[in-house]
Amino acid sequence: MSANEPTNRIVYVTRDIERALGVLPNDNYMIVSNKTSYSEKILKNLNNTNNSIGNNILLIENATILDTAELLEQNKVRDYINQNDSTVLVFKNTSLIEDIVKKNGWNLLNPPSTLAEKYENKITQVEWLGELAKYLPPHSISLAKNLKWSDQPIVVQWAHGHTGDGTILVNSQKELDTIQAKFPERLARATTFINGPSFTVNMVVAPNTILIGNISYQITGLPPFTDNRFSTIGNDWGKIVPALLNKSEVEYIHQIAREIGEKMHKDGWKGLFGIDIIKEEKTGKIFLIEINARQPASTTFESQLQSRYGGQTSVFEAHLLALQDIQIERPIIEIEEGAQIIQRVTKDITNISKSVIDSLESSGYNVIAYSNTEINSDLVRIHSNKGIISKHNQFNEAGEKIRACIIGK
Repeated sequence: MSANEPTNRIVYVTRDIERALGVLPNDNYMIVSNKTSYSEKILKNLNNTNNSIGNNILLIENATILDTAELLEQNKVRDYINQNDSTVLVFKNTSLIEDIVKKNGWNLLNPPSTLAEKYENKITQVEWLGELAKYLPPHSISLAKNLKWSDQPIVVQWAHGHTGDGTILVNSQKELDTIQAKFPERLARATTFINGPSFTVNMVVAPNTILIGNISYQITGLPPFTDNRFSTIGNDWGKIVPALLNKSEVEYIHQIAREIGEKMHKDGWKGLFGIDIIKEEKTGKIFLIEINARQPASTTFESQLQSRYGGQTSVFEAHLLALQDIQIERPIIEIEEGAQIIQRVTKDITNISKSVIDSLESSGYNVIAYSNTEINSDLVRIHSNKGIISKHNQFNEAGEKIRACIIGK
């Protein structure tokens, strides 16, 4: 894994097995997840590669898909963690998970949930950023009833949101009136609307350094993959990134990432986090728009792309090492190709047929199917070894073929 090997045995407990597959399971890194058609396929494929790998994966069968906290409460999971004398790792820490871990006398690798809340909360985030708030677009914080319309589109955000659900674009006084009538006493952050391409960077806070991953173009809001224009539906690490960002802009993004990472390090944060960046189309100015204080969803596939190169460190490997206070001397692996896109549950698309999945897989894509039904939750995640975006908000030929397959054309 690195010149410095971890000493803990880790059990990664996760609702979706894909989140834990940034490295292959082994005797020191085990995975607990739900038993689904996809996780069973993963287990079968891994066993075909190495028949001992399956010994390090525990799949829990249940009538419904269990979240991480529910998995941790299962007797089989408790026994598995205790028998292996393991440290627990989860995708995103919460106070409930902390309580369960404490009750069972386990050690949790994730940073405290209170830190994640401070960074991700759209209101407290501004205060925490301090002078680094200069990287945000122009913004203000007030009760919704006190927001003022100034004939310019604004983005209204509540303290919490997920995949764009806590973000509202306001284009008129009438739209603002509607929000104010519904949530007059709710604290909100109002931000000048910035139009342009967005980017994601995954980073790791290690004991001795801040490691910056590969910048990916953030695929956002494109139909038929979501009904929400602010929802992230994928990432492209391919040719689109250098097409939209020059060298000095990349360096500026790295500067933002490093300064935020250093500030988090002073708080005691360890391991992965991510930031989202937007480049204003008209002016070329670059702004910080999001801090994700957890393992970002794109980490697994970025790490799988990185694993093909070897010799250095993937972001997931760095995550595991940093969480154990192990210094990291080797740099993060650079990649130049690869993309993933997510079909979310929409009003028109509520399931993906087996024939569509088979068609995508026969075209060389890795497809992860989910059993979700809630609007805007994941239906399928599609991994591509090549880029799928040609221009901002525009698919290339490969991307168009994926889109056509989804909608049945």
